[in-house]
Amino acid sequence: MPRELRPRKPRKSYADIAGNGIEDNESAAGPSNILLEDEADDSENEFEPDKDPKGSNKVLSSDEDEDDVDMDDIQEPESEMEVEETPNQRRKTASSSKPPRAPITSATYPGSPTMSVSLKTRKEKSRRLPPRVHQATCTPSEATPLVAAPRVAKTYALPSPSAHHRHRAIPVFFREEMVERLDELPALFNEPRIVPTNSMTADHSLTNRVSKAWGFNVGAGPVWQIMEDRSCYKESISSGPGPEKESLRRPRVYQDVSVRPDWQVLITRDALKYLPTDSTMTEDGQFKPPPQVDCYLGPCDRQTRVSFNMFDSVATSAYFEDGTGYVFNAGSPVWGIDWCPTYQADRPVRQFRHHLAVAPFPSRSHAPSIGVKTARPSPACVQIWALKPRTREDNTMDDDHPQRDPAEVRCEMVLCLESGPAQEIKWCPLPAHDPWEGAPPRIPRRLGILAGTFEDGSLSIYVVPDPEDVRPPEHDAARPVFVGLPEPALRIEHEGASCWSLDWANSEVIAVGLTNGCLAVYNVKQALESGETSNIFPTHFIAVHQSAIRALAWIRVPPTDGSGVPNLSEDPMVIASGGYDGVECLTDIREPHGNVVNRTRDVINSATYSVFATGPIMIDHDNTVKSYSVSPSMLGRGHILMEPDGPVWSVSASDYHPQLAVGSADGSCTTTNTLKSTRRGGIVPFLVHKIYQLDYSRKTGEFRMLEHFLPQEMQEKTTSAKGKAQGKDKHKDKQDADADAETKGRSTNTGVWPSEIGVHRVAWNNGNGLGGAPLLASATASGLCRVDWLLGRWIKDRTPYVSVPKMRKEVEGASDESDEEV
Repeated sequence: MPRELRPRKPRKSYADIAGNGIEDNESAAGPSNILLEDEADDSENEFEPDKDPKGSNKVLSSDEDEDDVDMDDIQEPESEMEVEETPNQRRKTASSSKPPRAPITSATYPGSPTMSVSLKTRKEKSRRLPPRVHQATCTPSEATPLVAAPRVAKTYALPSPSAHHRHRAIPVFFREEMVERLDELPALFNEPRIVPTNSMTADHSLTNRVSKAWGFNVGAGPVWQIMEDRSCYKESISSGPGPEKESLRRPRVYQDVSVRPDWQVLITRDALKYLPTDSTMTEDGQFKPPPQVDCYLGPCDRQTRVSFNMFDSVATSAYFEDGTGYVFNAGSPVWGIDWCPTYQADRPVRQFRHHLAVAPFPSRSHAPSIGVKTARPSPACVQIWALKPRTREDNTMDDDHPQRDPAEVRCEMVLCLESGPAQEIKWCPLPAHDPWEGAPPRIPRRLGILAGTFEDGSLSIYVVPDPEDVRPPEHDAARPVFVGLPEPALRIEHEGASCWSLDWANSEVIAVGLTNGCLAVYNVKQALESGETSNIFPTHFIAVHQSAIRALAWIRVPPTDGSGVPNLSEDPMVIASGGYDGVECLTDIREPHGNVVNRTRDVINSATYSVFATGPIMIDHDNTVKSYSVSPSMLGRGHILMEPDGPVWSVSASDYHPQLAVGSADGSCTTTNTLKSTRRGGIVPFLVHKIYQLDYSRKTGEFRMLEHFLPQEMQEKTTSAKGKAQGKDKHKDKQDADADAETKGRSTNTGVWPSEIGVHRVAWNNGNGLGGAPLLASATASGLCRVDWLLGRWIKDRTPYVSVPKMRKEVEGASDESDEEV
């Protein structure tokens, strides 16, 4: 007897199980989008941000508090889901002559109400559907064409909740020890009043408070009330009384290193070949002195012409009532500038004097070639300028405008070198000078250790003598002393490549970017202490880029062990670099390759590490300055900080505050706040402050320096919005802009600028404590350099969280709530 098969029984569809009222004839078995409850939970992306428990579409991030969000500024997106069709509409659709469409099923989305969705829109809604679905089993008589399960197309795993949202910077290194803060407004050459306070990263609520408070800064510089030193060096001393003191975080280094004995003081005639010159020559074949620079200073409607010879300086207070800047002439285009660090206990001995190293080119017409080495000896110089209290009342070039400022900038010493002009110079980030109080241990004493990449293709490190110890007794104090240093303390060279950029990780480790696209890391401590001047082998040599590396910055964060505990006695391990190939990389020197974080068609000219923005700051397309986070939860995520009008030459961040300085080819030096508010459209605008702008007349050969600009609000736009704005009646917009500029007497923005006005270098004062942190130095292609004293202010002059002690939880009983009214 043949075996009887089990009778086939039809199965109900998931639409019937859901019980949503769909008729039987419309709930035929077929592909279904219904998710069971347990699988719906499993299908959610673990990287997807949490939804607002109130049911709105606002996304709450872990680094954003609810009081940060202005609900009036949030625009609810229109729903892309189709409205549920009525039974009459479905009957009309079924009876139409068009080809039959797939039946309507019900899709349940986690966290949202049940809505009926047509399968014709499944392709359009694929990004909104969970990646896994169930398919119902159907009989042969009820078989319908199967539709492939929708697939989620994601370009990245990080949350992108809204175009109006900016994630707050998440600290990478958390300091639990106390730090220092200012208790009163700082002033130049005065002892700052410093009190201990809780570190910004002592706990999560303090991090949120201080970060939000920095967002209320609307000034050009930092607000002095909440500045703190967030640097991290392995040389710091963790034991001892007063762990908040800067002398423990930034100790004195290289106690046994001395100036090379072959130094000598040169007379002016012998030093002329090292100084900047004119591009033309005299009849006897000698180069002429550099031409004077004629620049107009003062308010726009009543500017005064000032003629700068080499080594001349003037204070802007002679032309502005509230001027806080100092302008000086180095003689030729400057491509290197940096502040010399000073030990905390030695600053009062020198009346809080600040030293600045300036590296000019030999002439205005000098144009080095990438990777082409010059033969030694190649005469060049590095000038040591000092910002110090004024010693003479009459030190101005214009008798009609006497100096009203108690300070002055003066060139104290010129280092005459044989390595060629410098491409970039940087002091050792920790104080490396001899004690200035008491009997000197040696003559001459050290001022610091200066490293630079020079045109002979080398990385050369010089031990710079103190200007007071090398100046002869009969020498005029108003003129610089010329000191010859024929050989550096350490010279590093590579065959077939030139050293092009550099950055110190601490006082011992230095990274070099080569013109062949490779990174080289050196530990120079043993060589400097032993007096070895020849080549040393690198500890790491990694091929990262396909062309010359122009931008280089260490991520000064200590490495961690397997349990996540930072090892404070180890060197940093990550380097951010950018080159002429337009690639921006993060390289862990423990791995033999770089990790690309961004690609652009522009040349990456500069990079800096911001401890407040928790990542490197580099250049993106269309002259955009962008920061990239290195925090594990936001790794690689970038935020646009500002968009200058011209290509960016230099960026600089500080260890004491989140203000970013930018120098660009249009002649402007600008600053902005990297810790801006996390939401657009709030009470605090995204401001960009133009400190000054240099202009040049090709007809007369004269410059003018404009300042006191009103701050500009940066408008962040999406790519689609930018395209629409560019394609909307360009001709009419240009006519309106030209007419407006002609009416108001302003020049219109252009894409071509004279090479003489470019701001090549900017540098915050990072090594002279909280009292010197507001100082910003900048250098231009005209040879004019500038030092500005910049301070910020609170919006509406209201201190967030009522007072700084309450903000820092210095007062007992202060609320721990992170949503306290600001």
